[in-house]
Amino acid sequence: MNSNIDPLEEYSARLTRFRAEEQRFGSKFVAIGNWRLAIVVLFALAAWLVFARQALAIWWLLAPCAGFIVLVFWHQRILRSRIRASRAVAFYERGVARLQDEWIGRGTSGERFREASHLYAEDLDLFGKGGLFELIAIARTAAGEDTLANWLLHPASPAEIHARQYAVRELCPKVDLREEIALLAEDVPSSVKVAPLSAWGSAPLVRFPRGLRPVAFALALAGICAIIAFFAQAIPLWPLAVILICDFAIIYTFRARTTQVLQNVEGSGRDLRIFSALVGRLEEESFTAPLLQSLRAALAVGGRPASKRIDRLGRLLDWLDSGDHTLIRLIRPLVLWNEQLAISFEKWRAASGGDIANWLRAVAQFEALSSFGAAAFEHPQWSMPQLIDSSEPHFEARGLKHPIIPAAECVPNDVSLNSAQPMLVVSGSNMSGKSTLLRAIGLNAALALAGSAVPSASLELTQLQIGASIRINDSLQDHRSRFFAEITRIRHIVDLTRAGKPVLFLLDELLSGTNSHDRRIGAAGIVRELLRTRSIGLITTHDLALAEIPQDVARGIVNVHFEDQMNGTEMRFDYKLKSGVVTHSNALALMRAVGLEI
Repeated sequence: MNSNIDPLEEYSARLTRFRAEEQRFGSKFVAIGNWRLAIVVLFALAAWLVFARQALAIWWLLAPCAGFIVLVFWHQRILRSRIRASRAVAFYERGVARLQDEWIGRGTSGERFREASHLYAEDLDLFGKGGLFELIAIARTAAGEDTLANWLLHPASPAEIHARQYAVRELCPKVDLREEIALLAEDVPSSVKVAPLSAWGSAPLVRFPRGLRPVAFALALAGICAIIAFFAQAIPLWPLAVILICDFAIIYTFRARTTQVLQNVEGSGRDLRIFSALVGRLEEESFTAPLLQSLRAALAVGGRPASKRIDRLGRLLDWLDSGDHTLIRLIRPLVLWNEQLAISFEKWRAASGGDIANWLRAVAQFEALSSFGAAAFEHPQWSMPQLIDSSEPHFEARGLKHPIIPAAECVPNDVSLNSAQPMLVVSGSNMSGKSTLLRAIGLNAALALAGSAVPSASLELTQLQIGASIRINDSLQDHRSRFFAEITRIRHIVDLTRAGKPVLFLLDELLSGTNSHDRRIGAAGIVRELLRTRSIGLITTHDLALAEIPQDVARGIVNVHFEDQMNGTEMRFDYKLKSGVVTHSNALALMRAVGLEI
């Protein structure tokens, strides 16, 4: 996507500014610490003059005390500013690392999303160290990461794709918004899970009698008045004893319900509270993209902002924490502290619990869209793909690149697949670029079908399902050979086509685990089955026998190849896709190059 801002220049300028702020606040933090120490010394000297020498009036001690208190609050403010600057430095260091192709191992790898049985995730390196997810994911919450991963794993509908594209275009230049969300504090840990929070909010309410709340409040007020009057010797002990008997009767009767409410809110309620700052920042932003507007609207269901409602829950949690104070512990039974809070928590859930899932879903989708927006900003050469409304499968890419390969090293290629040319047979020697081409096509398709910009000069495609057989391994635990694992994967891809879904198939070294005769017959049969269901794709091979598939199966299948050149013991590749069948193999040359006598 085109942008008037150079991302590296923008990130570097912000990184420089925040490093200067970090250093400045660090110096202030040390200076204020020294001033606090000096005031302590001054206070000790003044105290000696007041109490030991009686040379000063005692009010002279007020000045250093007041100064120390002011410095404590100032110290905390400077510390928060320094921490914020440090987080900003880390945020932009990671951004610069991505732009300078030094990002591997510095982001979120998405290891928990890896699934060997998925039809393309492992084959395309979506997850894991150095995978696509690590390159583009900037989500602050587990919910955002889950949503981003789900979008990459499951192609969206055309309507969803168009809506996300519009949102990504709007979010692309919003560097300030991404920065502020990233710096909202350690208060938004990625460990918080959506499902338990949503379940807590929508779980059946713990019911208390309708009149219990006013009765509890009246007893608490009466108890406080009674204890004050008793110590003032205005009333005898028995009224206070009666009130306590009533209090303990209520505590005993509702102890199970109170315990259940407070135990649940201790976990889920606190997890929800940390979203307040993030939700509040999104509520402040105005958007034009319909999807972003709908996500923002989901945060204000019922006319009251979600951040305000979550803050109300936070205040109740603060009251709950106050119950551990020694003084509150003494009067807690008298004022029915826990019981009144349990009733308030359930009242909050009755009003807002059903909206929690919508709030978290909105935040998660925004974070996923923001990741796509950041990727589009950081890669201005990427383009927004065009989704074609057609019943015939189509994939037309110009200047297609692999998103993970550094731009300076990546060689672009053009790829055209449609009903007239449904398949390419890619031949070539080892290391010539065949598997990389398949992954580049698959990753472009996965990004496009998730609603993201793509690393191609242009891309037009129809709604497709992706099926890949590139990185297939044997399994001793499952007693499966590589060949059996490969044909099982291919069967799953064929099953997709039989379900009426157009498939973009990417098959690397098709049936390499069997002899050349069976391989040619089997490959021809697989290709016929795939093309019969209006699917498109590529197969790669270094077995030139498979280059004859076009004449075995149908017209429209085209042979293309990568080639290499040997310069003594050095092998060179240009990674450019060319028409026709490769005319030679480099296997023997490679064996000789590593010292084998062939």
